[in-house]
Amino acid sequence: MSEEELQLPAECWELVFKFLNPIPHFEPLSLVSTQFLSITNLLRTSLTISNPTLPFLPNLFRRFSSITSLHITRLHHSHLHTLLLQLSRAALPLQSLNLSGQPSLPSNGLRAFARKIPTLKSLICSHMTCLRNADLLLIADCFSFLEHLDLSFPENNDNSTDPVSDFGVKALSLALPKLRSVNLSGNYFISDTSILSLCKNCERLGEIIILECHFITQRGIASAIHERPCLRSFCVNNFGYGTKKGDIARPYVTSDFISALVGLKGLTCLDLSCSSISDELLCCVAEEGIPLKKLVLQGCCNYTYVGVLCLLSSCQSMEHLDLQNTEFLCDRRVEVLCEFLGNLVTINVSGCRTLTDLALFALIKNCPLLNEIKMEATDVGKKGMDEELVNGVVNYRVKSLYLGRNSWLRDESLEMIASVCPSLEVLDLSSCCDISEGVVEVLRRCSEVRNLSLAFCSGVKLKGLEFEVPKLVELNLSGSRVDDETLSVISKCCRWLLHLDLENCYKVTANGVREVVDKCRRLREINLVSCCEVEASVVAWMVFSRPSLRRIMAPPSFDLSGGQREFLLRHGCIVSL
Repeated sequence: MSEEELQLPAECWELVFKFLNPIPHFEPLSLVSTQFLSITNLLRTSLTISNPTLPFLPNLFRRFSSITSLHITRLHHSHLHTLLLQLSRAALPLQSLNLSGQPSLPSNGLRAFARKIPTLKSLICSHMTCLRNADLLLIADCFSFLEHLDLSFPENNDNSTDPVSDFGVKALSLALPKLRSVNLSGNYFISDTSILSLCKNCERLGEIIILECHFITQRGIASAIHERPCLRSFCVNNFGYGTKKGDIARPYVTSDFISALVGLKGLTCLDLSCSSISDELLCCVAEEGIPLKKLVLQGCCNYTYVGVLCLLSSCQSMEHLDLQNTEFLCDRRVEVLCEFLGNLVTINVSGCRTLTDLALFALIKNCPLLNEIKMEATDVGKKGMDEELVNGVVNYRVKSLYLGRNSWLRDESLEMIASVCPSLEVLDLSSCCDISEGVVEVLRRCSEVRNLSLAFCSGVKLKGLEFEVPKLVELNLSGSRVDDETLSVISKCCRWLLHLDLENCYKVTANGVREVVDKCRRLREINLVSCCEVEASVVAWMVFSRPSLRRIMAPPSFDLSGGQREFLLRHGCIVSL
């Protein structure tokens, strides 16, 4: 096709390209013409930077001038300092910076970055090796326009001489007047004072996440949220454990906490994971007409079906519901709850051991907007679906289905599920050991599947696959018993794969790997960890034979010494063991 035939206005092509998701689809488009290259360069707004990327950054910044979001993976402290200096000279319209997993924050580099980009709106510093009060003061000094801040789960809590404490959080609260959401999860030394400072001083604060903060009490939470009644999202866990007078064993939720919670008239998200709650709390939320759209009660105790029914029957705007590991749920109760879940988009009932196919079918049938279902480690497959009951029922909205660790699941049930959810895009069947050829029928009926996990499915058989699966881009076969013959089938029918996981596939050899790499011309990542029958020589062959490969997890026979890793990296592929 000549460029003359493609001369539509750039704005038209831009609208077309925005429908393509995810970003890797831009790569082949950028090769079509100089116009397409220019448009796709401008459409890319996020970039992940790792050690192998560093030498190419000047070219990348010139090419992708519309980058607003950067994720910097773990770098050496000095490399991060240099990178921040480089970013300060790049003139990118950055709004979000993710530094998660870094060893520490380089103060000089961050100050130089902040002088050029003072209006940064989002900063993520989760899982830092070292995070101290001094770092919070640095952030407060550098980024006064921050709206979103994540300081969750630093790794130095137990041995730091200056761990994050109430002093640092108070300084942040005074310096960040525009702050809208904050995540302080896993900062063990903060107390009620921290959350009170945030709620008093940050007038725009709408979201607080304080998971695993053990010194924060119900009394402190109640006092804090009284100061900020406009909160829209509140996440806390492991609270409510204590004793009432005269009742040594019974955990409790205080009336002060309930009173404060129901005072949040605009609350749309409530996460109380792994807490001791009560029916009284749930019923009070229902009575006040709180407009909840997301409710997470994963692992909670001391409440019953009565409380859940009361809340859901009154709050029928619920879109996201997590009742993972709820002991009292059964098929019949799920059927009743479905009457009030007409707006539900996602649900997680994994670990609810008594739920079977009947509960799954009730959700599919009665929740017309449902997009994602998680029912891992349940009894799906135990009762089967009656064909007369299923006849005529189809839900085209369900796109993601997670059914891992369902030991009762067989091919018959799986095929029935596929017939009522024909638009599936994500299907996780990990550790469903008794499924075999049914997966082929699922792929036949669900032509939109793009992500399929068959990890540890020891009985799965794909050799009957005789048709193309053009949408499948991610396939996880780790721990299964697939062999070279299966890989041959995959190479012919799944030629558009981007990611293939073969970890612990002990029957796979270099011959099968060569065939799948040769035929799958878009392959970007392959995992061969613990594939003991795959020779080391296949790694170099893959790098030179398949230019699209960006990451190889090598088989155990491969030796990374002698500069091989750097040599292969120069050819654009990261190789690791």
